[in-house]
Amino acid sequence: MKVYFYWLTCVFMVVVLPGCQDQKKSDPIIAESFEAAAPLYDSLLQITGNNLADYPHSLNPDGSLKFLQIDEWTGGFWPGILWYMYEYTKDSKWKEEARKWTESLESNQYNTAHHDIGFMMYCSYGNALRFEDNAQYRDILIQSARSLCERYSGTVKSIQSWNKRKSKGDVNVWEYPVIMDNMMNLELLFYAAKVTKDSSFRHIAINHALQTMKNHVRADYSSYHVVNYDPNTGTVLNRQTLQGFSDQSTWARGQAWGIYGFTMTYRETGDLRFLKTAEGMADFFLDHARLPSDKIPYWDFDAGQEGYTPDWDFDPERFTEIPRDASAAAITASALLELSTLTTDEHRVMKYKQGATAILETLASDTYLNTQGDNPYFLLKHSTGNLPSNNEIDVPLIYADYYYLEALLRYRKQLNKEKT
Repeated sequence: MKVYFYWLTCVFMVVVLPGCQDQKKSDPIIAESFEAAAPLYDSLLQITGNNLADYPHSLNPDGSLKFLQIDEWTGGFWPGILWYMYEYTKDSKWKEEARKWTESLESNQYNTAHHDIGFMMYCSYGNALRFEDNAQYRDILIQSARSLCERYSGTVKSIQSWNKRKSKGDVNVWEYPVIMDNMMNLELLFYAAKVTKDSSFRHIAINHALQTMKNHVRADYSSYHVVNYDPNTGTVLNRQTLQGFSDQSTWARGQAWGIYGFTMTYRETGDLRFLKTAEGMADFFLDHARLPSDKIPYWDFDAGQEGYTPDWDFDPERFTEIPRDASAAAITASALLELSTLTTDEHRVMKYKQGATAILETLASDTYLNTQGDNPYFLLKHSTGNLPSNNEIDVPLIYADYYYLEALLRYRKQLNKEKT
């Protein structure tokens, strides 16, 4: 009788309550966020149709959809989002679209024009391989890693982010610029090392992380955005913060990239130096006096503060209210959830879990979550792309959505005590 009753109960849960997500523990913000996302991403799929050459990125000032092309850095986030939708819903329609958009990026495996191939290919093909045992996908990621390694210099011991170009404010020339964002591309190299057993990928990733730790991270664990090296000697020529308020200030998304990147690098290496750096950068973020009470950072922690002087055309009257950056918050939440599983400091375990949860709860509120139809396409509102260039200020951004969904899925796994 007990067995019969249990069987009836299971049938009831599956048939009557399909939204229970396999009876896993959950938090209302997870279900509400994915439910809010579905019609928005349906709209994106409808407007893109069979055009797989334009990747949704943000909104233009007139409210129209802003696309970027295959050679731009954000192309992998849209297919990655579709894989996350499939992971949560198990609805095959998301898988079909995710596969289609992922495969549209195939030619990028040979892209050596900049460092962003990790973003482009691992967020798409890397996620795809979690659901599809596809040898071609593995080969594409391996070739992508080889392409990324072509930008590595044994002299500088870093992967060059951008080609030689004029610097911020045209003060000098960036001979060999390396940016904090580049830490995010190392996961592709660690993957390639494991699959091929070729240690050179791992060697390059570790060297790059060590140099970033040494030259981008300040003594207080804040960070510079750009470090410019002499390609002939590896000497640091100068340090700047291109997308921040001032060269000495802390750009919020750059800090988020650092927390995430060093956390991932510690996961892949077990090197305590990377754990210490990830913890220091996370503590700087969470403990900062200017982090708002809702945990969503201003686009720069030091914007407009005494002692920080911008070398771009800053108009204080225009920004009477300093813009926030939901994308930095989403990236940080995802990173903190993983970091909470890696740190051995019990105080930090709780601190990072609570910090991530607080961020997610705010992002799930009507202030940041697009539940009122503020735009037809994107889930999160109020991100900042590049304020000094007057580009993408207080807009939705595709990568904010990507890392928010990733954070929610990591949160759900932790609630269910699954490996994240």
